[in-house]
Amino acid sequence: MARSRDQLHVAFGAAVIALTVGCSVRENVTQPPAPETTFAVPKPPPPTIDPDDFVDSIDNEFFPLSPGTTYYYEGVSDGVPTSDVFYVTHQTKRILDVRCIEVHDQAYEAGVLVEDTFDWFAQDIDGNVWYFGEDTKELDEQGNVVSTNGSWMAGVDGALPGIIMLANPQKGDRYEQENAPGVAEDRARVLSLDESASVPYGEFDNLLRTEDSTPLDRSTVEHKCYAKDIGFVLGVAIRGSDDITELVNITTRGPQD
Repeated sequence: MARSRDQLHVAFGAAVIALTVGCSVRENVTQPPAPETTFAVPKPPPPTIDPDDFVDSIDNEFFPLSPGTTYYYEGVSDGVPTSDVFYVTHQTKRILDVRCIEVHDQAYEAGVLVEDTFDWFAQDIDGNVWYFGEDTKELDEQGNVVSTNGSWMAGVDGALPGIIMLANPQKGDRYEQENAPGVAEDRARVLSLDESASVPYGEFDNLLRTEDSTPLDRSTVEHKCYAKDIGFVLGVAIRGSDDITELVNITTRGPQD
């Protein structure tokens, strides 16, 4: 059973910064106001993808993806109980000639499958985990596909790979997780490396906490916690909803199971 926000015992600190802008107005000024100066913020160049820079396995300490591993999550979304099954398959897919591990992610609301997704990830030689795309389908109560919004693949329609997890995340780091303009533009910022949390799967210290957002929907922001050698363990919406997601179990199985 998913627990309420007060029961999570998450050591999240809150910082409030007050900005005060002062201005003065001089009457009867005859000179025209000085023209405003604008500064363009340079955007980092697109990543150059060389298949030789990638390895076959994903063992990033905060985002390990071992084939045969299934992560089970439970939570609440707008008062409705939710669950999620995140299965690291034994299948791979080549995207931009990079061998990506395929993950099958199924989301449920009140026990009904509402989203069925295949994600593709790959790790470079430095340990960064890249996100190469997703094939996602939203379903109605009868299992009919009602939308594929959010689907994208690197190399198609201008989409580029994003980074889902840095090799050595540090407080203040920012990175684009998805890079499909107008379709999927999730981004993250590292907030802390020393968080603590208690979820049904266990109690954790020294968690990585990120703030996840997207310019496609500025009304929603989520904080996520990752444990070393496990991965994602807790998600708490801090703006736009009261969603909570907690890790409840992990299992493993072989390719023939």
